[in-house]
Amino acid sequence: MLSRIQFSLHLSLLLTVAATGAFSQSQDKQPDRKPIDSAPIQRMAEAIRKQLVTLPQYSVFDNLHFAIKGSTVILRGEASRPTLKSAAENVVKKVEGVQNVVNEIEVLPLSPNDDRIRAAVYYNIYSHPAMTRYTSNRGPQFLSLTRRTMGITQDPPIGWHAIHIIVKNGNVTLVGVVQNSGDAAIAGMRANTTPGVFSVDNDLMVANQEK
Repeated sequence: MLSRIQFSLHLSLLLTVAATGAFSQSQDKQPDRKPIDSAPIQRMAEAIRKQLVTLPQYSVFDNLHFAIKGSTVILRGEASRPTLKSAAENVVKKVEGVQNVVNEIEVLPLSPNDDRIRAAVYYNIYSHPAMTRYTSNRGPQFLSLTRRTMGITQDPPIGWHAIHIIVKNGNVTLVGVVQNSGDAAIAGMRANTTPGVFSVDNDLMVANQEK
């Protein structure tokens, strides 16, 4: 029996289905036990995901994921601003079925250099023609916003972004989902060639890719 289920904001629905399959297999192996109803967990996970992705503080420079263990939710990931950590905990506490929240979200260090790198990596990735389909933020406003050298962490680009850019002490991690491995490679290369970036972990996942 699974005692804890992990969910990411990008892949929570996929993992919920996987968890349902795991529960089903567990039931097959233990026919004498009462069948486990995974529907409440699925509903809770989707409610939590919805609350987190709609937070005003949640931006392209943040990465949140969570685990459900009974009625306890464990929040994890990285926040570029401290307000996101507290806001995430507050909204998750209000979700039906949640009795306790363990907040393990890491607040990334305040760094002018990381601020500059966020802006530069964002521009280098999303200005590529193949990458424009992964954001709703386009046009002149996009160009003026991302060419700034400072301040983008506190005033991040608005809109939907499939690729999130996490920067810590000059090290970059890309998370999210893209349509094919070629796009994942382009994003990684564009981030890796950004001046001032020390390293890049390309954790982008490809939609519908068999694992």
